[in-house]
Amino acid sequence: MSPPIVPSLRQRIREHIVEGIVSGRWQPGERIVERRIAVELEVSQTPVREALRELETLRLIESAPNKGVRVRKLTASDLEEIYPVRAGLEQIAAELAADRLADDASALLAEVAALTEADRREDAEAQVGHTVAFHHTLVRASGNSVLLHTWESLGIEIWTALSIRWLGTRQRSYAEEHQELIDAFLRRDPGIGQLVKEHVLNCAPRA
Repeated sequence: MSPPIVPSLRQRIREHIVEGIVSGRWQPGERIVERRIAVELEVSQTPVREALRELETLRLIESAPNKGVRVRKLTASDLEEIYPVRAGLEQIAAELAADRLADDASALLAEVAALTEADRREDAEAQVGHTVAFHHTLVRASGNSVLLHTWESLGIEIWTALSIRWLGTRQRSYAEEHQELIDAFLRRDPGIGQLVKEHVLNCAPRA
């Protein structure tokens, strides 16, 4: 069995900041003080600065001279922009992974089982986590490392959580919609790429 992957210090700091933004602890427009985070987490300011730089690349925060770092005031349009890019990547991934997932969709089925329970409990955090895990598994099944790296760099889980929390974006049934994709893989639907693309686009918030 492979040893568990231990997140780097920078990753842990980034997750701490993201959790604060998603949970509403830091509101849009509010300043994030680098020194305060370092003291809170008992770390130096260098990895905090690196984590903030990554989040600025994801457009979650913004910095300005003499004004410091602040949570961006995101709109529905900002959140919507990522979905066409993600949809295109996942369409390619689905087409590349089609045969592999038709032969073995067990990893996807496990996420749908978890989503069924999350739907029953109306657990938004679990719905986000297992939805992203489903799509991550799909992209990983493509066997294309460049595609996977590009998808991961989009910060899908963060944007999905923000869409739900800030805009109330909801699907009719997380489990049901993802089971429909599995069924398409299992029956070797020749239009699987388009089906996945449309699924992702339908999840986008509307400005």
